[in-house]
Amino acid sequence: MHTGEDTQGLRKIIDFTRLISIFILAIHFYICCYQAFAQWHWTANITDRIIANIAKTGLFNNWWKPKLAALLCLFISLVGVKGKKDEKINYKSITAYLLTGLLIYWISILCIYLHTDLDLIAIGYMTLTGIGYLLMVTGGTWLSRLLKEKLNKDIFNSENETFPQEERKLENEYSINLPAKYNLKGKTRDSWINFINPFRGLLVAGTPGAGKSYFVIRHIIDQHIKKGFAMFLYDFKYDDLSKIAYNKLLQYKSNYKTKPAFYVINFDDLNHTHRCNPLDPGCMNDITDATEASRTIMLGLNREWIKKQGDFFVESPINFLTAIIWYLRKYEDGKYCTLPHVIELMQADYDRLFSVLLKQPEITALINPFISAYNNNAKAQLEGQVASAKIGLARLASPQLYYVLSGNDFSLDVNNPNEPKIICVGNNPQKLQIYGAVLSLYISRMIKLVNRKGQLKSSLIFDEFPTIFFNNMDSLIATARSNKVATTLAIQDFSQLKKDYGAEQADVITGIVGNIISGQVTGDTAKTLADNFGKIVQDKNSLTINSGDTSFSKATQLDYAIPASKIAALSSGEFVGMIADNPEQKIALKMFHSAIQNDHEAMAKEEKAFKPIPIVSYVSEETVTETYAQIKDEIAELFKSELADLDNEDDSETHENDLTLNVPKPGEKPMSKKQHRKITKRNRQRERGKLRKVKQSADENKAPDRNGKFISPVKNDDIEQAMSM
Repeated sequence: MHTGEDTQGLRKIIDFTRLISIFILAIHFYICCYQAFAQWHWTANITDRIIANIAKTGLFNNWWKPKLAALLCLFISLVGVKGKKDEKINYKSITAYLLTGLLIYWISILCIYLHTDLDLIAIGYMTLTGIGYLLMVTGGTWLSRLLKEKLNKDIFNSENETFPQEERKLENEYSINLPAKYNLKGKTRDSWINFINPFRGLLVAGTPGAGKSYFVIRHIIDQHIKKGFAMFLYDFKYDDLSKIAYNKLLQYKSNYKTKPAFYVINFDDLNHTHRCNPLDPGCMNDITDATEASRTIMLGLNREWIKKQGDFFVESPINFLTAIIWYLRKYEDGKYCTLPHVIELMQADYDRLFSVLLKQPEITALINPFISAYNNNAKAQLEGQVASAKIGLARLASPQLYYVLSGNDFSLDVNNPNEPKIICVGNNPQKLQIYGAVLSLYISRMIKLVNRKGQLKSSLIFDEFPTIFFNNMDSLIATARSNKVATTLAIQDFSQLKKDYGAEQADVITGIVGNIISGQVTGDTAKTLADNFGKIVQDKNSLTINSGDTSFSKATQLDYAIPASKIAALSSGEFVGMIADNPEQKIALKMFHSAIQNDHEAMAKEEKAFKPIPIVSYVSEETVTETYAQIKDEIAELFKSELADLDNEDDSETHENDLTLNVPKPGEKPMSKKQHRKITKRNRQRERGKLRKVKQSADENKAPDRNGKFISPVKNDDIEQAMSM
């Protein structure tokens, strides 16, 4: 610990050493410029004798020895100087002062050799030497004020938030490997983003323009087709990704044991689309499959229902649609089990529809509430239950959709080892609500078939995943890993997923995926990712400057490895994330913050050489119209046939009853035809009387409103809600 006496003693020594340096330099000036001093009358005998005795030491025998001695004493005095520290002082200014002063200090001797007046020579020599001396004093003093430990000038803490990342390329038969570059303490290094286990789910997040498709999804398509994956691709902006998948299949088709077929579902251009029935009867084994299909399509058409599942007016339309689908599945072994036939059958009037549906005993429990409401004259409630399904499905009643949905060009078992497929389904952002519901049905049925044992490895890629609805995506990710199904979900923001799927299901989906890669995102999504990435040890420096001393301290602290503010400021192509490894292939450095490297020129050249997706078949408007009319005719024929069967059954039952009445009891004579007609007439009159009494009692229980209309005296919220709908 320094005391005041130590500091004062040190200061005296420094001042004395510097005084010696100045004294030596003064004697040197007196000896070298003695003639000039004599002319100025600045000499004295006693001074001459003292200096003569000092000169006997040999220090002043030539011109450079005293200057060197003065410089040495000056250096010693500067070593002990402790000036007030200043952050603004830098090495460049100190070096400039010292070198300039040293140069002037030594070249001043050239003034002695000038052929000019003696006074000018003396003044010039002493002035230049003095200036050089003062410049060196200034530079040396600044050197003592220079901070050896400067505060970090990285105002955004970018270098402090860097961390080591995986620089090895870890590849296997399923992996996705993306080359990248990252920063480590100010140095740019090469790295690899290795998704070695895509079966644990991959979530790709990023705002529009962050580079999800260009930097990530197109590489997934490329590498998975190259490694022999079957594929289902949801292309939101058709045909951006579908064209890549088609051309990559042409490039890598030799990598498959069985060459996969390429299929497209496109509702806008019927010449470039295959036809597929998502309600294929061969894939619907029991009524639960019909329930799942009806739930998917109804929630896809009414996205606000996702958050109201379980409500009466949500579950009723789903049950009604389930009954329709399962009836068509059982009718002549699924002859008309397609979504267009479902839509047309649902639009029939209740008398005919309920009569037909009752022929299928498996759906009796589903339609019983609707028939009860109909028989009890609760038509407002019935309309509330059924109208939601009718109105929603009526939006799908277009000839183009009927044409695509009623065909059977291929099945949705994408990863069938004997018939592998690459299926691309295209959406249209301008018709999102209509197409999204139908595509959701395709996806729901496809996943049911894909997630099975003993199938080919497959890749399911969903671009802009929130634009479709799949009710059990979390279950797919959790269970499909063992079935070698890799799922990739691309979203813009977690809040978008919450809006369309609800907070609970969105949290489950984002929490269950093992691999996450995110471009620029903001708000709660950035905060959530920052929390998931965790904290790392970072340096913390502290500098305190006062008039007497300078204090500099270093410490470490845990802070966010990738803070939310940095995630919100990522450039296009720059991604952060976390990867999942395998038990047999461990990765210590799972977190990354790097810029994916694309060869832009090579990719642009490759895209120019891409072949367009070929035409499937030329479809005329007449063909589409005929298909539309044929579906309507088939439903009309179904009603005609089924109602005719019901009439025949009624006639048969009446005949049996007549025969029963005509059978005499033991010991009685058989009735005549006249007696039989009287009994039959009397029974009918009794039935009509009972119906009349029921109607009168129902009318008496109603109270008139102000307008003279009869309303029920018992308030029924469900009926009122139905009437409001």
